[in-house]
Amino acid sequence: MKESPEALLRRVFGHAAFRGEQAAIVEHVATGHDALVLMPTGGGKSLCYQLPALLRDGTAIVVSPLIALMQDQVEALRQLGVRAAYLNSSLDAATAQDVERDWQSGNLDLLYVAPERLLTQRFLSMLERSQIALFAIDEAHCVSQWGHDFRPEYRELTVLHERWPGVPRMALTATADPPTQREIAERLELVEARRFASSFDRPNIRYTVTQKENARQQLLAFLQPHTGHAGIVYCLSRRKVDETAAFLVGHGIDAVPYHAGMEAAARAANQRRFLLEDGVVVVATIAFGMGIDKPDVRFVAHMDLPKSIEGYYQETGRAGRDGEPADAWMCHGLGDVVLLRQMIDQSESGDERKRLEHHKLDALVGYCESMRCRRQVLLANFGEEYPDSCGHCDNCLQPPESWDATEAVRKALSCVYRTGQRFGAAHLIDVLRGSDGERIRQFGHDQLAVHGVGADLDARTWRSVFRQVVALGFLEVDTEGYGGLRLGASSRPVLKGEQAVHLRKPPGRRERNRTGTGVARSQIAIDLDPADLALFEALRALRARLAQEQNVPAYVIFHDSTLREIASRRPASKSELAGMGGIGAGKLGRYGDAVLDVIRDATASE
Repeated sequence: MKESPEALLRRVFGHAAFRGEQAAIVEHVATGHDALVLMPTGGGKSLCYQLPALLRDGTAIVVSPLIALMQDQVEALRQLGVRAAYLNSSLDAATAQDVERDWQSGNLDLLYVAPERLLTQRFLSMLERSQIALFAIDEAHCVSQWGHDFRPEYRELTVLHERWPGVPRMALTATADPPTQREIAERLELVEARRFASSFDRPNIRYTVTQKENARQQLLAFLQPHTGHAGIVYCLSRRKVDETAAFLVGHGIDAVPYHAGMEAAARAANQRRFLLEDGVVVVATIAFGMGIDKPDVRFVAHMDLPKSIEGYYQETGRAGRDGEPADAWMCHGLGDVVLLRQMIDQSESGDERKRLEHHKLDALVGYCESMRCRRQVLLANFGEEYPDSCGHCDNCLQPPESWDATEAVRKALSCVYRTGQRFGAAHLIDVLRGSDGERIRQFGHDQLAVHGVGADLDARTWRSVFRQVVALGFLEVDTEGYGGLRLGASSRPVLKGEQAVHLRKPPGRRERNRTGTGVARSQIAIDLDPADLALFEALRALRARLAQEQNVPAYVIFHDSTLREIASRRPASKSELAGMGGIGAGKLGRYGDAVLDVIRDATASE
């Protein structure tokens, strides 16, 4: 090898030491061996192939599924002085030819390419004529037909092993449950590869799940302590994205929409604003996020249930990539479950696929309704045991109470049965509470024995009961009957009085408000002495100017954590500045003098 991994880590990337299993992975791949790397977002996954690429002769070929991800990685590497480029449809013909010429001349350390391009005969023939350092298959969960981001082209990447058996290959992913992990190894012929599995835990993220009541106002309350922070708000439909973005703008929040129904230019402009500017909130469908490498996203909010616990984990993982405190907040209701079940059943997928999607949705609903530590439930779905409560999620900070809901559940089930097993929760709650509405009289439900038997519970409590009873399987959603509720197979013992049922008690309004605000402000606060805040802001202004001049995101210049360290330690020379985290030789040479000038000016004015 050209240089020791530790020396290269310090010189190029500006890091004093490896994290977790990074050192073992780098050594394993750099010495010519295959690897399967399972590492959470923000765990330093990219470094595991970038550093071996610099240690080995030739060009590393990185298979990446998204243009935005390639651009982000290449911009960050070029800031470090690494010879990196990408080939994708965003390049004009002349630029693409220049990249190919650099590659074939041996002037690139890393080349990013989409699987579709890699599999063309033209690209494969160029691979034959080049020296390959390694193959890195990023976002490897795309190979799984049961995953949430299936890309059929990933299946054909076995050609790399067949045609270049002597070149080390590594597959990397941050989102894969145990079945998906097995499928990655089998499909990419990496069964014999050494597997490096880091914990999927993201300790800096606080998870909060709340019952949907007035969703927009609940979102607004959650966002109050996040004023000026970058974040993502996910909605299930395009219309809701547009309406929610407009609502936030109307309340003084710098929010922009993003979904596939927008004009491409407007969508790209909004994404660019999010990447380049500080404090922009993107309201989006799940079309947004894959390939977004922005490290300082302080929150991810879900206004509706995602489709699976894998999708939820991946989407929340876009918060706090820099290791700083971040929030994952979700607001959900029974209507979300009904809608998602309808979407699954009405899709053109085969029966096996539909069963799997129902199973994944059930796992997510179970996570929402659980009274256990959120982190324990979430990680269990990835085959990982989290032994102790985290003390950081909503269930740990404010442990929920349970109550004996056996009688209430029996009333709910009886109401479903006596009204014909074809009505939704809202109508059933009206019957139970004794409503005298026109629709109740129209169907004669005011004459039923169950009419008014639940008047002792308010509508909010009944919504909680129905939501949890569906999650437990006592009731099922009739997706062909406009989302009506019907008895599940497991309801019989409860109706017959043979089984007791304990449910999660809805929090009081004061508790909900306390959970939605307050805590985040103290957690996200910048850990700096007041005397250093002015210098920190001056450094941020320098970073913003440099980023604007180069038309790159601010975080590829310096992370906030680097600026905070500079502000608190106030280096007086380039040699002192070189000891700061995230400042390698490349950035020291490009920006060292400008940073030191800002420090001198700030110190002189104090």
